[in-house]
Amino acid sequence: MAVNRRDFLKLTGSAALGGTAVALGVDLSPLEAHAKRLRTKGAKQSTSICPYCAVGCGVIVSARRGKVVNIEGDPDHPINRGSLCAKGAGLYQVANNKNRLTRPLYRAPYSDKWQVKSWDWVLNRIADRVKKTRDASFVHKNAKGQVVNRTNGIAHVGSAALDNEECWILQGMMRALGLVYIEHQARI
Repeated sequence: MAVNRRDFLKLTGSAALGGTAVALGVDLSPLEAHAKRLRTKGAKQSTSICPYCAVGCGVIVSARRGKVVNIEGDPDHPINRGSLCAKGAGLYQVANNKNRLTRPLYRAPYSDKWQVKSWDWVLNRIADRVKKTRDASFVHKNAKGQVVNRTNGIAHVGSAALDNEECWILQGMMRALGLVYIEHQARI
């Protein structure tokens, strides 16, 4: 076997580096892994959108038995490609927080106390107030006698966490109510 100068330097350099590593106590024997069980093992994964700003970053939510166990950036999402800002990276803490409200609270006018109410009570109350305000401010015809069918007593600001399909449905519902003042957070 012919050894040229370059091969000789490679061989002696590798031998010297290996000898130095052994002399310094580097152990190259295999180690046993002591990793815990993955939090996401056996969890159902679904995709969602980060609710914080108008960017619309995609996230993967892992849940097991109805409890969120992990939230991470979606590498297949075209907007963020798996990366998340500091607020998006902390989404897990929003879902699993002992201080998070899980029941609706209501504070009566001029009261300083919050009352726990049922979801049915709250949703019926909102529906009643929307109906009352719409009926009180509804305009069938303008001053010229033209049919306008609108209400100026209610405005709507959309959420940046909605996708196009949800915005389309929401816009249709708001326009069916006769709203004129409709805005969306992504445009503000």
